[in-house]
Amino acid sequence: MLRFLLRRLIVAVAVALTVSVITFVLSHVAVDPALAVAPDSATDADIAAIRERYGFDRPLPVQYLDYLGDIVTLDLGQSYLTGEPVAAMIAERVPTTALLAFLSILFALALAIPLGVLAAVFPNTVIDRVCLMLAVVGQAIPNFWAGLLLIIVFGVQLKWLPISGSDSLAHFVMPTIALGTFAMPALMRLTRAGMLDVLASDYIRTARAMGLASPAILFRWGLSNALLPVISLTAVQFGFMLGGSIIIESVFAIHGVGYLAWQSFSRSDMPVIQAIVLLVSLAYIVLTLLADLINAWMDPRIRSAA
Repeated sequence: MLRFLLRRLIVAVAVALTVSVITFVLSHVAVDPALAVAPDSATDADIAAIRERYGFDRPLPVQYLDYLGDIVTLDLGQSYLTGEPVAAMIAERVPTTALLAFLSILFALALAIPLGVLAAVFPNTVIDRVCLMLAVVGQAIPNFWAGLLLIIVFGVQLKWLPISGSDSLAHFVMPTIALGTFAMPALMRLTRAGMLDVLASDYIRTARAMGLASPAILFRWGLSNALLPVISLTAVQFGFMLGGSIIIESVFAIHGVGYLAWQSFSRSDMPVIQAIVLLVSLAYIVLTLLADLINAWMDPRIRSAA
């Protein structure tokens, strides 16, 4: 297990460094950082002075090494627009986005696993078709459109739920449904496919021939093995929610990391954009690493294969 962990850590560090290089280079190629900082009335001399002041006139590899050194010391720089430390701006908003993503993935799993198991236990029946139809509908509706529909019905017409803000858990109900519904179909289909494979395996047939009760076969032997690929996909979907919350946070005026990213993109505030992209990428890497470790812990074949 230690060998497996070391290999995964080396891969994770390599991926993180690659992401940091790509993010840094693209942010400097896409927008001239000196122009992003300079006011509209700035002259060529002003822009040249800004380049010298912030070090934008130095070679790009030198700037990247400084940037990497700052990241190691958790110094993410300052916002070009507000002058606030970027780390403090992001840290203030991470709990809101993390809570939204956590509630959304719980909502998606609460729907996906029962529906996937149900569809696999009754394959090619009306129940199976209804479950698959729900998955298609969930995948076909864009999350921002689902959010707008929820606002109209439950916020404006029925007045059951607040339509904006993040002051209480009630504010997260509609964003959670909108974000979780979009993630549910892939998890449901994977659960169904995994259960179909497991239920058709020899050891399940043997367990049935030995007279074991169906619930024990289904949940103890079947679901525990079928969920291995679902764990990996759940980690990926959770990372997607952290990054994909930009639209939902904008629709519901939730001041999380996604809303901050949208504001920073619209104003070309590069230090904030770089930090958010790197944060989301690192979240993906860490979640994928955790999923690999959980899978390896649950299935010795994965450890031996590594």
